[in-house]
Amino acid sequence: MNLTQAYSPEHFRQKAHQLVDTLADYLSKAQNQTLKTVIPYRLPEENLEVWQQDFEEGKGNLLAFFEKVIEQSTHLHHPRYMGHQVSPPLPIAALTGLLTGMLNNGMAVYEMGLVSNPLERILSDLLANKIGFTTHASGLLTSGGTLANLTALLAARAAKAPTDVWEEGHSGRLAVMVSEEAHYCIDRAARIMGMGSEGIIKIPTNEHFQLRTELLEDYYQQASNEGLTVIAVIGSACSTSTGSYDDLKAIGKFCVQHNLWFHVDGAHGGAVVFSEKYKSLVAGINLADSVVIDWHKMLMTPALATALIFKNGDDAFKTFHQKAQYLWANQGSQEWFNSGKRTFECTKLMMSVKIYSILKAYGEEIFAENVDTLHGLAHDFVGIIQANPCFELGVEPQSNIVCFRFVGERQNPEAYNSVNTIIRQRLLEEGNFYIVQTTLREKLYLRVSLMNPLTTKEDLVALLAEIEKIAATIG
Repeated sequence: MNLTQAYSPEHFRQKAHQLVDTLADYLSKAQNQTLKTVIPYRLPEENLEVWQQDFEEGKGNLLAFFEKVIEQSTHLHHPRYMGHQVSPPLPIAALTGLLTGMLNNGMAVYEMGLVSNPLERILSDLLANKIGFTTHASGLLTSGGTLANLTALLAARAAKAPTDVWEEGHSGRLAVMVSEEAHYCIDRAARIMGMGSEGIIKIPTNEHFQLRTELLEDYYQQASNEGLTVIAVIGSACSTSTGSYDDLKAIGKFCVQHNLWFHVDGAHGGAVVFSEKYKSLVAGINLADSVVIDWHKMLMTPALATALIFKNGDDAFKTFHQKAQYLWANQGSQEWFNSGKRTFECTKLMMSVKIYSILKAYGEEIFAENVDTLHGLAHDFVGIIQANPCFELGVEPQSNIVCFRFVGERQNPEAYNSVNTIIRQRLLEEGNFYIVQTTLREKLYLRVSLMNPLTTKEDLVALLAEIEKIAATIG
């Protein structure tokens, strides 16, 4: 096949129909649980060998390749997928990915983002309203929570650092304050920004793994006495390991008192702003200067698609000041429709179209329904765990993340870590369920993120039964 034939509409039509049929069959098998496994786990070197062999075979049957990719991937649409905080995307949003992949319009300048830039504005305004910001708010989409949190902290530095770091470089020791349970990307962002380990002030957490807000003043004064300039406090909504929500009201009040930037990392749990039932978990989020929320977690959008919303829209433009004459005629103006003025990304994906397709097809109420369903599943799972004396909770969950561990008859607590490590590895190798693990205060717990709204109580009961079965084989 030559280059012209490769672009043939009829060739595309044929392959697209085959792929859609294949994906629909996969979706059916995942939902009725007739797939062989949730995760077809292999050791990394074994997997590499499989794909190296495939590569050496050269070109071949494209449909067979698609089927192989599906077969050997982790199946998020299987109701017994309970692993990482990645959504099984709505099929309509995944289908929209075919549309945006074909059009391939970037977003740095308005001419290349004629659709995606206006839709991004609409989606940002929607989230700003849900957060409780005024019409002065503004936002953007970017590729993931890590990049969004870094962008927010750069804005905090531009707003709160004593000098213009962008033009003059670092002339002082800057710091941020954050929960010890915060996502690792906050630590990474601070280090990328040149703050070093001393510039990441980690505040201890309480028994619920929430930032101890009563300690903020002491840690702030200690940092000041050591010559550090604290520019921001980051609240978790929610933390990654346990799904715990920090007291955003108390953090917001502290930041106002000391003229600090208040940032909320709501990558996972910020989605509750759509839920009347659970939005109280983020009470005080409207006090923040910036908020991050992932659309690709509890909002059912294909990864990556993350919103960064600023209370004051002007702050969105203070982070990046480079001139690019070949992109923008009006270099210094604040133009929402030229996305590249506010993000790291230039040729940014048309991610807003995928999100908007969900709203167009189902309305925003589907987001609330999903959040309520996933939190309800976690509540059900807690009841199932507490009714079984062979298991104990790590902490009473606030979200759809549940940490628990097998304890058997509690005869040898010192063996709990090793026993649960073996259980998790056996589950991975068998592939009937996919869960992960975490360590809380030196105790290892099994951890589920209930991301699939088609998961049932029967699936959760079956998970505990599988764990007990594995535990019975451990010497």
